[in-house]
Amino acid sequence: MLELLPAELPWLIVIAFVAGLVDAAVGGGGLIQLPGLFTTLPQQAPAALLGTNKFSSMFGTGAAAWRYARSVRFPWRPVLLAAAAAFVFSFLGATAVSLLSKGAVRPLVLALLVVMLGYTLAKKDFGALHRPREVGRRELGIALAMGAVIGFYDGFFGPGTGSFLIFLFVRFFGLDFLRASAASKVVNLATNVAALAFFVPSGNVLLVFAVPMAVANIAGSVAGTRMALRGGTPLIRRLFLALVVVLIARMGWDTFGG
Repeated sequence: MLELLPAELPWLIVIAFVAGLVDAAVGGGGLIQLPGLFTTLPQQAPAALLGTNKFSSMFGTGAAAWRYARSVRFPWRPVLLAAAAAFVFSFLGATAVSLLSKGAVRPLVLALLVVMLGYTLAKKDFGALHRPREVGRRELGIALAMGAVIGFYDGFFGPGTGSFLIFLFVRFFGLDFLRASAASKVVNLATNVAALAFFVPSGNVLLVFAVPMAVANIAGSVAGTRMALRGGTPLIRRLFLALVVVLIARMGWDTFGG
């Protein structure tokens, strides 16, 4: 039976577990899993690898969102509104890939990441305290706009989606980093489902890899969520800052050196 399994599968299972662990804590699992897929399966079509990545990530993100929802309180109305907008605009972003240049987006994303890092470092109490704001029309409008912009970005380009969501939930809704990370998982789940609405019907999911990777991603997600809940806001803040630095390095290389 083991002889029938692809030789690349054990390595991809390890990658999926680590990606699930990191993503559950602070986002950025795609920075690990997607390059791992492209490196391990270079013979496969890019669309199939993207679909396999989204399939696996959806289950890990869903497990993290479910566990956070049981353990952490956050304002559901704006989060669900943002998730609904993200679902619609993520699909639109995926369809815009052929119309717009990703190369033109990279410098803007790099600049936003640098500003986000600087802002978080300058404000030492940013995301340290949970001071939820009363949710009125203004906050619901912000949630709708936030979901639309981030959803479109995730469908079109993607890197840093989780980090942007965490930052925005802290900045505009007064959540601490732990609750912002939890809220971001709900929105990320919506964008993953929207992407799969394209990838699955078009046959761009390699199920022989995607299903075992999904199981590993869930296992990593459970471990990462447990770690985040135990470490609390200070741990999430440190991981968030580390992830943003990695994103800046990657985007800088892709923009100027790649």
